[in-house]
Amino acid sequence: MVDELANLVEQLCPPDGSTRTVVENLFLHRSQCQTAPSHALLQPALCVVARGRKIVTLADQTFTYDPNHYLLVSVDLPTVGKVIEGPYLGLRLDLPPALINEVMLRTPGAVDSRSGDQPGVGVSPLTPALLSALTRLLRLLETPDDIPVLAPLIQHEIVYHLLNGPQGDRLRRMARADNAGVIGAIRWLKDNFSEPLRIEQMARQFNMSASGLHHQFKAVTAMSPLQYQKQLRLQEARRLLLSEVADAASVSYQVGYNSPSQFSREYSRLFGQPPQRDIARLRGLSLSMS
Repeated sequence: MVDELANLVEQLCPPDGSTRTVVENLFLHRSQCQTAPSHALLQPALCVVARGRKIVTLADQTFTYDPNHYLLVSVDLPTVGKVIEGPYLGLRLDLPPALINEVMLRTPGAVDSRSGDQPGVGVSPLTPALLSALTRLLRLLETPDDIPVLAPLIQHEIVYHLLNGPQGDRLRRMARADNAGVIGAIRWLKDNFSEPLRIEQMARQFNMSASGLHHQFKAVTAMSPLQYQKQLRLQEARRLLLSEVADAASVSYQVGYNSPSQFSREYSRLFGQPPQRDIARLRGLSLSMS
């Protein structure tokens, strides 16, 4: 059945790149060969490889997945992804909290207290039941009239299998902690990354001690709140520099830096080159692929 999934992605995805499908939350990806590292803020999602192999790096932790394993992301995480074996075919199904909660209401389960110290991403074996549901979801792209009725049902089935799988506790914790604890802190930082970070104030906001927040935050994200904020700022700066006619100094202030020179140093440390050189390289790659 993995071959059938790969054939469907191959038929429905552009020759090279990514596409958002008409099925809500579903994206398809293709690459003919290995890729350079790609920085991205991953949202809660199920990521599946139909052909090839890929790695995702979170701080100093690396997760490898292939046609026999899926990657589950339960919170917003700044990561680096790379296809390490091509040709590559894959899909991503975003998992909005509302979707998780809706299925959880029908399949209640206790959260393992130990799951709070798990990172917000993990890899597990792809089961026949999950593979079957994903294949049927992709087949709907061949019969668009069926999508409005059947796609939500199949997505509920997929979430059901995830909740009852080895990473179910991780998913339940994400959905049940919308406004509290480390999940709330992650979401606050995502929405306010350009603001000054005051750990004591944030900890009080989520009824935690500063040390408790720091410990739990690092357990889930593999980085401190300050490191997480820095990743968000730099990824947004890169996006702005690529999409706008703006200089690095003005963008540095826009994302929350007070010192353009500090911004340039930290940008170079993360992306390997100073802003101007990095953006010129990325635009050159874009032109060569068009």
